[in-house]
Amino acid sequence: MRPLDLQRVRQFPLWQPVTVRDFRLLWFGQGVSLFGDQFYLVALPWLTLQLTGSALALGTVLMVAGGARAVFQLLGGALSDRFSPRTLMLVSNMVRAVVTAAITAIVFTGVTRLWHLYLLSLVFGLVDAFFFPAYMSIVPKLIANDYLPAGNALLRGTARFMALVGPATAGVIISTQSLGMAFAIDTATFVFAAASILLMKRQAVHPGSEEPTVDEKTGRPGLFRSIKEGLVYAWKHPLIRALLFFIAAIEFSFTGPSSVGLAALAKQRFAFDGGATSLGWMMSSFGGGMLIGMLVAGSIKVARRQGRVVIGVTFVFGLGLALLGFATNLVWACSTLACIGLGGGLANIIILALVQSNTDRRMLGRVMGLMMFGMSLLEPLSFALAGVMADVNLTVLFAASGAIILATTLLSLGSRALRSTD
Repeated sequence: MRPLDLQRVRQFPLWQPVTVRDFRLLWFGQGVSLFGDQFYLVALPWLTLQLTGSALALGTVLMVAGGARAVFQLLGGALSDRFSPRTLMLVSNMVRAVVTAAITAIVFTGVTRLWHLYLLSLVFGLVDAFFFPAYMSIVPKLIANDYLPAGNALLRGTARFMALVGPATAGVIISTQSLGMAFAIDTATFVFAAASILLMKRQAVHPGSEEPTVDEKTGRPGLFRSIKEGLVYAWKHPLIRALLFFIAAIEFSFTGPSSVGLAALAKQRFAFDGGATSLGWMMSSFGGGMLIGMLVAGSIKVARRQGRVVIGVTFVFGLGLALLGFATNLVWACSTLACIGLGGGLANIIILALVQSNTDRRMLGRVMGLMMFGMSLLEPLSFALAGVMADVNLTVLFAASGAIILATTLLSLGSRALRSTD
């Protein structure tokens, strides 16, 4: 590559975060770990069904992880603000490596019992509750605010890409090798991620970020008081409060329809082979659009009126979701889902960057924990309501979900903090 071409690549917005050594280590380490996660996500359900043959058992195993993750996320956010996010991430990966190594040995020796899987699921749920607030709060401490959209696009885009290619690879490994090999690969990726974090600087703080003073550190409040302070801070901050409500409305309106609704749509309207192929095409269309949207958001610089951009993109997102209920053929559905994914990816990255850049660094872990806690509470409710409505009328399910998002965007125009934010 010629020097001029190389210089242009380095000036490309999506490349800027990669020039920061610690972000590069985080991105690469977590990319490998996310690939390994796909082996776990395929192997755990398969192993549970092999042991029990019960979908109920599988549901309860997964529920244990989700419940533990939801209950402890606020605490995880508070700990991210109290201690180094880097340290929490390092310990989390080491714990997950030890646990998956243990389950690997158990599977290879053929002594697996159902309670082993419940314990594994519980530990993973607990560790995730501490890991993810730290993971999301460390990014603004590694790169400048101007790089946040690109940095988040790389991290979340990589996660989306691994979710596309990882499960198929895991399925091949499990069918040609063994379940134990899948857990072994996951273990190795956790070790790699821990090593990458270990190589990061001990004080990974970008110049200009706000950190507690020595006196503040020695006089830190208790954890529950710290959690309360985070809740009060989020409520009193006009922009953070508006963004969190915005996120909650989208999460509630889209999670259920995107899972339960799409499956029902494939089975009821596009059941060429029972609907499985149609469902796969629809999910791939949405996933591909989402990935492209994230990368586009990280490749452009929205210098002004980011709040209005988010509101406008989300309005189109809601309109597409409402129209999806009227789709009469697979091409229509896939095209609509690709547009929905594109808008969702754009909004996702811009919203996350706005939350990160406008939150006091001392509160960032707690705000991230609160955001994830709210999402964890809304997901099961969205699933349940979508299931009920899908049995009644699919068109009404998608139209009502889209209408809620459209109403949210219109109401958001009344929030001066969100409407005028840059």
